[in-house]
Amino acid sequence: MAANQTDAGKPAPVVIKKYANRRLYNTSTSMYVTLEHLSQMVKDKTDFLVYDARTSEDITRSVLTQILFEEEGKGGQSLLPVAFLRQLISFYGDNLQSVVPQYLEMSMQTFSRNQDQMRQSMQNAFGFSPFGGLEETTRQNMQVFQNAMRLFNPLLAVVPGAATAAPAKSEPAAPVAPMAPPPPAPATTGGNPIEELRRKLEELQGQLSQLAIKRDA
Repeated sequence: MAANQTDAGKPAPVVIKKYANRRLYNTSTSMYVTLEHLSQMVKDKTDFLVYDARTSEDITRSVLTQILFEEEGKGGQSLLPVAFLRQLISFYGDNLQSVVPQYLEMSMQTFSRNQDQMRQSMQNAFGFSPFGGLEETTRQNMQVFQNAMRLFNPLLAVVPGAATAAPAKSEPAAPVAPMAPPPPAPATTGGNPIEELRRKLEELQGQLSQLAIKRDA
């Protein structure tokens, strides 16, 4: 097996080293790079890992967060609404904090799988609103999120108006088939809470798959 490939045959992540002077060094190209270069690598779907050159600590998360901060600071390119940021911050220290990252990851995977369909809808100028697909996907993702919160804590309050706010459209949206309720949890005594969370996340993944199938039908 080649040294630059993983066991699955995929190219191994590019290793970036960050030095004390904050300079970033691409060990694959033997060149210094910037955060803008790393941002483009993400958009090109080039996987990379960032390590502290002195301690060898994996600092990929903090560097990606820094890239996100830089992108949000550019005029007219903000992706994170203020209400979303407030809601996200409120989950730090909450008993659902461990669930939120997995939910967000599943939501972004679903969004990515449907991005081509949404782009096509936005480019089509006849027969329907160009933003209909995007609005419908956003509405369904919010519904799944609220269902997830109810699964883990039935008394947890949802975001005010999130489920009832109607998109600004000239025509009423087509009715969406109600989501099938999750199967009842088996009776357990002293079960592992981590396993219970994993089981419920699998149920959410199945619901997301059902939504994708109905949308493609």
